[in-house]
Formats: sequence, structure tokens, C-alpha cells
Amino acid sequence: MENTVLGIGSRVKHPAFGLGVIIRLHQAAYDVCFVQHGIKSVGKHYNAWEIIEAIPPDEQVSFSDFEERLAKVLHAWSDISEVVPLADRWDGGKLIIASADGSVKPKEISIDTFFHKIVMVRDRIRVMEQRINAHKKLSESDKVDLQQYITRMYGSLTTFNILFKYKEHHFVGERSRALQ
Repeated sequence: MENTVLGIGSRVKHPAFGLGVIIRLHQAAYDVCFVQHGIKSVGKHYNAWEIIEAIPPDEQVSFSDFEERLAKVLHAWSDISEVVPLADRWDGGKLIIASADGSVKPKEISIDTFFHKIVMVRDRIRVMEQRINAHKKLSESDKVDLQQYITRMYGSLTTFNILFKYKEHHFVGERSRALQ
């Protein structure tokens, strides 16, 4: 691979540090923010990484452009959860799980705690979906099969959509995906 000079916002994949985005240029090195390893300095002549998206160094990238690109990378490849608001009507509510015959003491948890766990499940399914789609050893057929299972998982979780404040955060099942 030739020594391509990269600009701020370029996306790379390092063999040891994983996915990252160039955030600063120096005379002989780049500062790269890696998803799982934070900011590392990498020499400009390093050529063992994969360039996912090259941005020319003379191209001006605003801070908001960079922030948007970094957020996209972090969201796609990490376990970082976005802030997802609970619908107002559930604020301060509680979930009570009780047996039909009353033989077991009812379990009570806050809706906020329950909702947070649902969002964590959703985010982890999304990360798993991204990792399957990017997997180099899975065949396209295997990826399609696994994607169908993930779609069914989303469909099973649509019951919890009533908890979300905004529709864009809802789980989407098989029928809804077909309409998109």
C-alpha cells in the first residue's frame, strides 16, 4: 500500500487498535481516536492499517463534521449507548411482577431501570448486527441467515415500543422492515 497522506476525519482500521478516526495532523504523525483504545499517535508512514475512508489533508473539515463522523463510527462499532428518552407518561412509574396465585412476593422495579435494560439489549443487538455484517469469514448467505434472526429478535421486542418517547427509537420487526 502506498503512503497516502490522510486528512482529519479519515477512517482507518489498525491491526492492533481496531477502528479509528484521524483527529489531528502533526509533522510526522497522526493522532487517531480509536473506538476501543482511545487516542493514539501513529506515524504518517505507517502502512499496515486499512484505510476505510480517506479524506484529503487539504480538505477543510469543520469540528461538527468531524464530531458527526466520529459519532457514527462509535455508534456503529462500540457498546456505547445513545441517550434514549422514556415516554413522559411512564416517568416515575414502576413495573410490578406478581404471580397469579400470590404465592410469591411481587417484584417491583422502576420503569426507568427496566427501560434502561431494554435500551441496552437493543443497542447490543445493533452492535452484533454491525459485527455480523462486517465479518470477513462469514459468507453472504450466512450473514443473510443471521440477519433474519436479528430481525425476528427486533420483532419480538416490539411490545416494548410503548415505552419509547420517539418513534425513531422503536424496535422494527420483519413486516415493518419490508415496508422500508
